[in-house]
Amino acid sequence: MAQLPEELRYSNTHTWTELQDDGTVKVGITDHAQQELGDIVFVELPEEDRSYASGDECAVVESVKSASDIYCPINGEIVAVNEDLKDSPEHINEDPYGGGWIFRLQPDDEAELNELLDAAGYEEFINS
Repeated sequence: MAQLPEELRYSNTHTWTELQDDGTVKVGITDHAQQELGDIVFVELPEEDRSYASGDECAVVESVKSASDIYCPINGEIVAVNEDLKDSPEHINEDPYGGGWIFRLQPDDEAELNELLDAAGYEEFINS
């Protein structure tokens, strides 16, 4: 059973979001997604200082099974990427909601987070 922290918001493209104290939003892929992918061997990080719209492809995660596009969950500008993933992409498998985060963005509108799924909604989505 995949972990689903209650305080996070989830997209139907299997990303999680966490609003930070500084107003930025931390983004990664869900525990469910990393389990489905298997051992992650490479992460193509998004460009910093670039704006993405919700649903835009912004990163790629490659595993021993396949490569998967990562889609931006809300509109915003990338303000930081997790450089540790360049040398240690397995952090996503080991700690998807902690050290395995992929990027942080400055949201265009923080209210967009309310349009994402809560933990119960995401669990229902992945079980359907």
